[in-house]
Amino acid sequence: MGTVLYILFSLIILAFFEFNKNTLAGWAVAIVLLILYPIVRLRKPFKNKKLLRIPLFLLLCAALGAALKFTEGPVKLRDAVEGNNGGVTEIVEVAQGQLTGVYTEDKQVEVYTGIPYAAPPVGDLRWKEPADPESWKGVRACDKFAPMSMQVQSNTIYSSLSRMIGYHDYKISLKDNFKAANSEDALYLNIWKPAGKADGLPVLVYIHGGTLQTGQPWYADYSGDGLARKGVIVVNMGYRLGVFGFLATDELAAESVNGTTGNYGLLDQIKALEWVRDNIAAFGGDPDNVTVAGESAGSACVTALCTSPLAEGLFKRAIAESSTVTAVKPTHSFRSYEDALKCGRETLARFRCDSIEELRKVDAEALAEAMDTNHHMTVDGYVLTEDPYLSMKKGICNADAFLEGFNSEESAPFILFSQANSKNYEDKVRAYFGEYADEVLKLYPSETSAEARRQWAEIYSAVFFTYGHWCLTNQANALDIPAYEYCFCKHNGSLGPWHSGEMIYCYGNIPKDSRLYDEADRELSDIFCSYFANFCKTGDPNGEDLLWERSSTGNELLKLGDSVEMIRDPFLKIYPVFDRFYGAS
Repeated sequence: MGTVLYILFSLIILAFFEFNKNTLAGWAVAIVLLILYPIVRLRKPFKNKKLLRIPLFLLLCAALGAALKFTEGPVKLRDAVEGNNGGVTEIVEVAQGQLTGVYTEDKQVEVYTGIPYAAPPVGDLRWKEPADPESWKGVRACDKFAPMSMQVQSNTIYSSLSRMIGYHDYKISLKDNFKAANSEDALYLNIWKPAGKADGLPVLVYIHGGTLQTGQPWYADYSGDGLARKGVIVVNMGYRLGVFGFLATDELAAESVNGTTGNYGLLDQIKALEWVRDNIAAFGGDPDNVTVAGESAGSACVTALCTSPLAEGLFKRAIAESSTVTAVKPTHSFRSYEDALKCGRETLARFRCDSIEELRKVDAEALAEAMDTNHHMTVDGYVLTEDPYLSMKKGICNADAFLEGFNSEESAPFILFSQANSKNYEDKVRAYFGEYADEVLKLYPSETSAEARRQWAEIYSAVFFTYGHWCLTNQANALDIPAYEYCFCKHNGSLGPWHSGEMIYCYGNIPKDSRLYDEADRELSDIFCSYFANFCKTGDPNGEDLLWERSSTGNELLKLGDSVEMIRDPFLKIYPVFDRFYGAS
């Protein structure tokens, strides 16, 4: 191997150790091996016998692979405040006992993490309604996030490359060479509040997204720090995901005193809202002024909770970002009860179990492999008594105001590796829309591959994201519930207006030192976050120098981009076709 090629090979290997978040010991082993290899290679007999160089190189690769595997970063809990915190807060007393949190470094926000809101759903409590948390003695230090809910975690190298290629914010650091903890025991919540004594502050309870099979509460883009600085207490939580949160079987329904199965993740969210109702006053929050919010699958949950009889009275208003389940036929995160039970039977067979008792004994990490087919809520007759669409049509809604919307390029990450082109565009449209395909193709004609990519991206966005919000706005208007709809379309050095790209803006968390965002981005973030804060306080996003007209016809919304102004929904032309296609009346 030539010198230049070996240097390139060495750099690639070291990049793998960085992306894989290996410990310093791993780096040391890798560097020593990479230095020793050319020294050994130049010694007899390798110098004189070229055939011996191949097994020597293979031996090097095997040793580097072993070092990569066995020096992976340890599993640890994430700190409530990254970097230096500002010290320990005063003691707060909740129903279960006393606790403390930590201040942010500038002492402007108090952060309390890892507060149990339910008993660990393990052992016999796996696939049961959440039980009350146990009390504790002494003062509990709530300064670290609890483990993320059990899920199949992405390969560390893949996650690192995603940050680099997708978000463009990857940083080389020796402080992140660890893996976040992952556990069934994850029913804990986190609180951000303005520092100091407070009383009667508005509360936002956030439900994270992730297709109901991935996600965690500590993600920086939706940290509660930004809104807390605007006078809002923010709460988020872990909840059961995938097979742990949405498995449905007849046996589980029979053993439940409420006859429920298939919506354990939603029950967790309701349990967290009940904890907030009972305890948030201890942090200075108003239990009668709660806004529930979510993004993507979290937003789907929000709109489901708006029609759940169990959530009635637990919140006043709702924020829904980039998903709903109130359309006639929700396009994701939702399935029929029959499909849920069928999937439950298949899951039992998959693990060669004849009963739920046997399935409860399956190791959690092995069971997590069934996340791919068990991540949809359903109508179970208890959490959801009927399709949310029907409830809304009957006037059943737990929210008295909505702030909701979507991003202009929602589809981008989902079709990144399945782009349309001039050859397959028509086939894609016909495969999905069937007899309505001709109408769609007339609205979105295409002759070139560039046009095909653009048109398919718009159609995909409309199908899976924007149409549901148009439905929700119209449903709210029919009930005379104020609805403020937005379209986020600001490009930047990171995600831009892709799916989830708005979160770092509306939650006010653009890093001060990030070069991926300019002053215009920070100004837009302040506006967007102020709209959120005002909505949490009064149910109306408007305030001083802020104007957001109510989407009273369902056709208009607020554009949040290089300018902030009311516009017509850019996807309006296809909605009438969707109404017929999905059978809306």
